[in-house]
Amino acid sequence: MKNIISAANFFCPTNVHLGQGSIQTLGQILSELKTHSLLLVMDSVILSTPAGQSIVDQLKSLNIKFDVFSDIAPDPTDEMVLNGFAKLNSISANTLVAVGGGSTMDVAKAIGILATNGGRIQDYEGIKKFSTPPLPLIAVPTTAGTGSEVSGSCVITDYATGRKMSIRHASLNPARHAILDPDVLRTLPAHVAAHAGVDAFVHALESFTSRQANLITDAINFAAMRMLSQNLAAFVQDRTNTEAALNCLVGSSLTGMVFGQTGVGNVHCMARFVGAKYHVSHGLSNALCLPVVARFNAQAVPEKYAQVAQAMGLCGPSTPTTEAVEMAIAAIEKLCRDVGIPDGLRKVGAKPEDFTEMAKDCLKAGYNQWNPRETTEADFLALFEQAY
Repeated sequence: MKNIISAANFFCPTNVHLGQGSIQTLGQILSELKTHSLLLVMDSVILSTPAGQSIVDQLKSLNIKFDVFSDIAPDPTDEMVLNGFAKLNSISANTLVAVGGGSTMDVAKAIGILATNGGRIQDYEGIKKFSTPPLPLIAVPTTAGTGSEVSGSCVITDYATGRKMSIRHASLNPARHAILDPDVLRTLPAHVAAHAGVDAFVHALESFTSRQANLITDAINFAAMRMLSQNLAAFVQDRTNTEAALNCLVGSSLTGMVFGQTGVGNVHCMARFVGAKYHVSHGLSNALCLPVVARFNAQAVPEKYAQVAQAMGLCGPSTPTTEAVEMAIAAIEKLCRDVGIPDGLRKVGAKPEDFTEMAKDCLKAGYNQWNPRETTEADFLALFEQAY
């Protein structure tokens, strides 16, 4: 019980609509929100897909005034937020609809904060730095990975300094409504599906094994690991597999509800610096670090890793802990291989001479407050070397 904190709370303020065809609930939701004008935040790639055009056509049929903001890129900046905010003001929109991955939803969240709180997005870096609820946001994820539609954070890069700013508010920053429709994922490229899906699994695993985990987050993450591990390979192989797609979407959202409350661990810590140093996507950075960290952390919480094996459908509760732990680690390695994750940091241009400085940065980042095993600078260096 050492990973159960003595007092905890949990809530999710997002109304989640799920299932094939659930995108058709958009009109009803807009009516309930008394929307008279909206800004549709959707990058140009999604806008050109059948799913994107279907959403645009649905909005046109509702006779609601709207405009589209599509100037979005990975690692979105404060400049993108300001441009979107200007477009929102130009049509006096009172609702935001975000269709896309984590970057798109982060931009929409930031626009919504500025719309009701004023100032600059830099003013709200940190935890609970705004008090007025943002504009209502309806989020439609097009990847099964970030869980941003239900999480209380958004990350925006300060263009002038290059600093990534985390804006967090557990009750006010999640979307008001999330629509999880597997049909929206049909045109997702296989490699994006793989990277996002492993990212979601890492969220669940690290939240489950966090020092701040509790009984409710454990139950949610157990279900998320089960859904993701048992459906991700099938989804990556065929994005029109509706059942696998919906299971991955729901698994991603489930863990998205909790990892902001429990924190994450060494995988995310290391991936943060891998991504920044080698310009590798967040999901792929996590996937590259996952196997070595899993083996490292399992020594600290073997009972939890035995439960991971159960969640992945490998064994039952009567299986000896040592045996179940090895099953879990092997299955995590296999999951990465099955969805095409490269077998080492060297495959994305990593250089061993960078690892010493990256290890120092990892220790400074402070993830030991969540990671189940205390990790030293020397440990981080060894993990980078093993992942190479």
